[in-house]
Amino acid sequence: MINPLKAALAASLVIGLSTSALADISAIGFQSTILPDPQHKRPLEMVVWYPGTTTTTAQLIADDAVFVGASAVRDAPPVASEHPLVVLSHGYRGNWSNQAWLASALAHQGYIVAAVNHPGTTTHDRSAVAAAQLWLRPADLSRAIDAVTSQPDKFGAVDKGRIAVVGHSLGGWTALEIAGARFDPDLFAGDCKIHPQLSSCKVYRQMTPVSTPELKTALAGDLRDQRVTAVISLDLGLSRGMTSQSLATLPVPTLVIAAGAPSQDLPAALESVDLAKRLPLASTRYIEIADASHFSFMSQCKPVAEALLEEDSPGDGIICRDGENARPRAVIQQQVTSLISDFLAKTASSHQAL
Repeated sequence: MINPLKAALAASLVIGLSTSALADISAIGFQSTILPDPQHKRPLEMVVWYPGTTTTTAQLIADDAVFVGASAVRDAPPVASEHPLVVLSHGYRGNWSNQAWLASALAHQGYIVAAVNHPGTTTHDRSAVAAAQLWLRPADLSRAIDAVTSQPDKFGAVDKGRIAVVGHSLGGWTALEIAGARFDPDLFAGDCKIHPQLSSCKVYRQMTPVSTPELKTALAGDLRDQRVTAVISLDLGLSRGMTSQSLATLPVPTLVIAAGAPSQDLPAALESVDLAKRLPLASTRYIEIADASHFSFMSQCKPVAEALLEEDSPGDGIICRDGENARPRAVIQQQVTSLISDFLAKTASSHQAL
């Protein structure tokens, strides 16, 4: 029997690889800053990629012995015109550089792209106290939106009617939450008794985000930022704790991209597919990339990367593996970029038609 959701979505969602949202931009600027936060003692590292006006030779950003970086000019003057904004949210134990490939590609298409390191759940900050404040992840993104929109001289002016959030893994959960999804800790705890093998359940226990009544109440609260006009999740986790009511009434268009490679820890059927089924059909797009793994949405690995990762932390070499008989990660990421830029362009067109 044909799944009506998949049939309806498949008919409207076959997207070619050549789609481009905006005119190509040749010069890309890059800036890094720290956003202070005296109230929560939660300073944020934020980076911004943006269309620039410069003839200075670009340099590689986020390039190291393991991962391939992307070219940009540090502190380049921004293009004066108005641009849509995309904010990126990384996964658990990740960091802003994981999606540098996407940030660079979208900046070349005319987007301003901001990314933050979420305290407690990032590569170099594993503070248990900060990790438990899971509800502050969407607030981190709101702070990034505040910072970028208030500084047009630094990054370019933002089209405030076009602010999207893209999140990978736990970042996908963050993107849905900032769009209006509501999390029910009791619902998630019950589901994890049924599906204890899911990596989202294991990560959730490590973060202990409901260790106090105050944290539990905050996590279940309304974390929406009404400035966000579209969201994209890349193989997200923790979605099974989101209430069906909040997902059914999510007020912004949503693109759900899943890794189709078989996975016991994060199967598409129990995460991304389940999420898409509970979102509004008219404003939701679901795409499953058969040869992508959960880590295909992270930076491309250099030839020696897997060995280096295994040497440093046994088991981490999986980060460099895509699905069986997969296309090169660069090709998979070209497809993902095209899916995202096409979705954002169509979302903008629909908004302008209203």
